[in-house]
Amino acid sequence: MTEINKEEKRPLIILTGPTAAGKTRLSIALARAVGGEVISADSMQVYRGMDIGSAKISRKEMEGIPHHLIDVLDPREEFNVVRFQSMAVEAMERIYGRGHIPLVVGGTGFYIQALLYGIDFSQPEEEGEAGDYRKRLEALAEEKGNQYLYDLLNEKDPEYAAENHPNNQKRVIRALEYIYLTGRTFSSYNHEQRKKESPYRFAYFVLTMDRARLYERINLRVDQMIDGGLLEEVKKLRAMGCKKGMTSMQGLGYKEMLDYLEGKLTFEQAAELLKRDTRRFAKRQLTWFRRERDVIWLEREQYAGQKELLKEMLERIELRCGIH
Repeated sequence: MTEINKEEKRPLIILTGPTAAGKTRLSIALARAVGGEVISADSMQVYRGMDIGSAKISRKEMEGIPHHLIDVLDPREEFNVVRFQSMAVEAMERIYGRGHIPLVVGGTGFYIQALLYGIDFSQPEEEGEAGDYRKRLEALAEEKGNQYLYDLLNEKDPEYAAENHPNNQKRVIRALEYIYLTGRTFSSYNHEQRKKESPYRFAYFVLTMDRARLYERINLRVDQMIDGGLLEEVKKLRAMGCKKGMTSMQGLGYKEMLDYLEGKLTFEQAAELLKRDTRRFAKRQLTWFRRERDVIWLEREQYAGQKELLKEMLERIELRCGIH
């Protein structure tokens, strides 16, 4: 068990990287080695009943390591970066209280950044005006589609637009709303927040691999999800009342299968679209992590196996976090 001095910055370990890079298995070995507990930084694994499409870790795969922010919300509930930040901080306090080390694992870079630097998400106090503008944007999306709103954002803030998918309507609207209320771009706000000093002694690992190999693993994972019952999972969620527009249904795999069920795509088209969109998502994840500060890149091909990879990580953790 690690002694944590509350007078000093407390230690925090982050393990992230693109989807299908192999974070889950490595996180278990790392948590065991440092006396850690895992906090999921995944926007879909937080939901109950969304196991296949989110590639959720199973109880067996956890190997007795405590995990937090998994299976804690109903898929009809809203989940966003503000809620993640609040829930993750609460989990961290409990973990520190047990003398353990929080290990944040997942591929949602925005969530990790918010937690690591304590980003402030308070909005300007103009709720009436903001609410009216938000309703106008939502009506535009309904009338002209998500791409129309995305193009508006791309005109006003191309940097932030490049970080997001046109179908992430909530983020696009939030950025347009911020520009409307403040006259500043949302990317400039992000730059300011990124300059903050972290309140933690942290080691921030990004696990990746050769791009061609990563894309092969993504395609294989999608095939396994489909064979494992992704369509049936989406049917159950839809029967519960989950529908497009909900946060949970904007996840990769769920929106494509909904389009198939609504007759907008053939099953083969939905599967190919899911593979393509997941590859593009992985590319955006890598772009995000390259911009982050103090990141330790781990290229899988440079290590003979997990044992050597873990040894490198533990050496870096000792240097950065003072954990022996």
